[in-house]
Amino acid sequence: MSKILSSETWDRLRASGARTVALQFPEGLKRRAPETAAVLKEAGYAVVISGDPCYGACDLATDALALADVLIHFGHAPVDDHPGVIYEYVQFDFDPEMATKAIALLDIKRPVGLVTTVQHAHLTDAVVAVLEASGFQVVVGEGNARTPCRGQVLGCSYASARAAGTDQFLYVGTGVFHAIGVGLATGARVVALDPYTGTAEEADSSRLLRRRFAQIEKARQAKTVGILLSTKTGQRREDLARHLASLSPVADIICMQEVSPDSLLNLGYECYVNTACPRLAYDDQVRFPVPVLSPPEYEIVQGVRDWDDYIIDEI
Repeated sequence: MSKILSSETWDRLRASGARTVALQFPEGLKRRAPETAAVLKEAGYAVVISGDPCYGACDLATDALALADVLIHFGHAPVDDHPGVIYEYVQFDFDPEMATKAIALLDIKRPVGLVTTVQHAHLTDAVVAVLEASGFQVVVGEGNARTPCRGQVLGCSYASARAAGTDQFLYVGTGVFHAIGVGLATGARVVALDPYTGTAEEADSSRLLRRRFAQIEKARQAKTVGILLSTKTGQRREDLARHLASLSPVADIICMQEVSPDSLLNLGYECYVNTACPRLAYDDQVRFPVPVLSPPEYEIVQGVRDWDDYIIDEI
């Protein structure tokens, strides 16, 4: 059996009675497709592989599922209840003792909230034990329907951080995007720890906020506005798109499966408001030809929200 398929997934697959299985991998795991397909075919299943980009469990390969009896989605936890989908989380291990590398940046006199991504969520209790052995009080918040694992955060959901109720956090994972998101969502101080290199740093949201303020000011001059409405399974926020379109007579709703710089350039609007994956506005602005705002940022442009009431976009 392929190591990428857990025993739980095999059990669910057999119980489903499926004969044809669709596979969906995020970009970093796509090279595992051939070996996974080979094992499934050896077990008697027909296999269909989705070759489209995949950015999360909000982006299910429904076209591939239409050709199969069940879809195995790799690398993410479910963000909603979708029939016919089996989620294979794919766990990435690290040494929990790496948490000691962040201790110097944390205040031992205050409770510390612990957050991470789904790939590392299975090690949450081990990291808690390391921190508690060093004298820290650790709080791990429960998530919501989009973040079913304790302490799990997504680029579009920080419910577990808010549930922790602490004014300092340790984020365990690569990069600082999620750590900055935790800080913006809670107002707390956040230390980001890379569990592979042991590098720890305080997440600074000020640079992101300066960039976002510049885009908001630029968007005030736009004479045409496109409200981007995603057709992806877990990103379709139709009510929000209609609300945003109602704020200006020059705003139009644009349905899209894949948001790309070329597609926005060809449409020709002077500003876009993103109701799809929140990371598009925050991470990818440099790739787009005109401002791409989050919904709260567009509310600032339209005067229904103050800059002092800036919040990060979540689904």
